[in-house]
Amino acid sequence: MDAINDFLSKAIPFTEWPMFLLLIVGGLFLVFYSKFLPYRFFGHAIAITAGKYDDKNAKGDVSSFQALSAAVAATVGLGNISGVAIAIHYGGPGVVFWIWMTALIGMCIKFYSCSLSIMYRGVDSEGKLQGGPMYYITKGLGEKWRPLAMFFAVCGLFGFLGVFTANQFTETFMSVVEPSNTIFEMSEFNWKLTVGIVLAVITSFVIFGGLTKIAKVASAIVPFMVLVYLVAVIAVMVLNAAQILPSLKMIISEAWNFDTIVTGGFWGLVIIGVRRAMFSNEAGLGSAPMYHGQSKTDNPIKEGLVASLGPFIDTILVCTMTAVVIILSGAYLEDSNGIVMTLSAFESTLFGYGDDLLMIIVTAFALSTLFTYSYYGVKSLSFLTNAKIGKLYNVYFIITIVFAAVASVELVTYLIDLSYALMVIPNMIAVLLLAPKVNVAAKEYFSNLKKSN
Repeated sequence: MDAINDFLSKAIPFTEWPMFLLLIVGGLFLVFYSKFLPYRFFGHAIAITAGKYDDKNAKGDVSSFQALSAAVAATVGLGNISGVAIAIHYGGPGVVFWIWMTALIGMCIKFYSCSLSIMYRGVDSEGKLQGGPMYYITKGLGEKWRPLAMFFAVCGLFGFLGVFTANQFTETFMSVVEPSNTIFEMSEFNWKLTVGIVLAVITSFVIFGGLTKIAKVASAIVPFMVLVYLVAVIAVMVLNAAQILPSLKMIISEAWNFDTIVTGGFWGLVIIGVRRAMFSNEAGLGSAPMYHGQSKTDNPIKEGLVASLGPFIDTILVCTMTAVVIILSGAYLEDSNGIVMTLSAFESTLFGYGDDLLMIIVTAFALSTLFTYSYYGVKSLSFLTNAKIGKLYNVYFIITIVFAAVASVELVTYLIDLSYALMVIPNMIAVLLLAPKVNVAAKEYFSNLKKSN
């Protein structure tokens, strides 16, 4: 594991700059190229999500709301609770500002990528409708671009593993339950192994049921647990209202700290923010288009607008609240990382019971994230082989949950960062090249909408 850790830490810098340029520079281009469309029609996107413009006869497997819930299930979760803590651990409070900036750009990236997922849908070997980067690369750009689609799918076999989620859930369990104080005398390794096996068994009951079952479970769990988490965070903020503005000021002032101690200086700080924001809301990664490509809609622009809400919900709202709690509690000053830092923040601000409440929330988030990530991996393997072989990914996925439970935080973070950076490259190239097609469709959609009103 040390050898793998060392290799990954050296490999990541070679992928960071291409990822950074495509995600931020490419994303900024899309913001201006769209004439700020996702932001101008934010209210309309909410109305579409609520079902106001649903077409019952449209092709697809799930509703736009279910697709958004499933996509948000994979992002509103441990990426927000522990991902933000990891970012603050390595970059300080100022890193949150760069998470915000990446999320705002991410709204536009998701608008384009998820519009394309409907515009260029394909079918798998079983004749089922499919969407995602692999399909808009091969159908939108042409078969000569298939190697780019295959490169994305290969990276997805690693990037869509639930290793980070399983690892951070296990860390949460070990911190809150404190197994050493229980009647079961086992070593820390054996406890982690046991937690990993239990988590794998529970996950297997849902993921082998396919997309429809995953979407139903995700849309049932996610909205409620997000609400519980937000209520808990708001309670902390109300109890510490005087510290909210100073915390926000610290985020903004530290964001421009050119003397930061972060490795790589100021640009190192920005890259940490971009990296963690991408892990949090997955904009530019190409995962969300896989779910939104299954939506019951024949209009790509409607789905793109629904998808653009994801980074706002996930990062602008949830991540910010988590960051404020970590900062105002002083937990960021402690020598802790990941979920342990967030647990410390909640415990100290909610009368000593905050960590227990967070344990319940983390359990729901961990399971919903694992359910949705497995589906992304199945689609990646199905594209490389066929739908029948693709389902075997779930077996591999379940095994890696057990491995991740006993692995180090650094190892799983390096693995995810490298896989994500590599996946951004083919996806963003395709999105940027196909953006004109989305603009043509958007012009037609809003013209028809204006006439109907």
